Amino acid sequence: MRFLIALLLPWLTFFTIGRPIAGVICLLLQLTLLGWLPATIWAVYALSQYKTDKKIEKALAQKA
Repeated sequence: MRFLIALLLPWLTFFTIGRPIAGVICLLLQLTLLGWLPATIWAVYALSQYKTDKKIEKALAQKA
């Protein structure tokens, strides 16, 4: 679901992963027609990093 949001509303993705300042910056970038593609790429990349961080946290919690 978040991936679909990252493609359609990139700025909203940052709010769902707890990065509101990046969300506002992404919204400003997305307001320009040329900024839409970089905003989408940035949101997908940030979502990927978020998922990786959660997997690492889960793995470390299981070891402890």
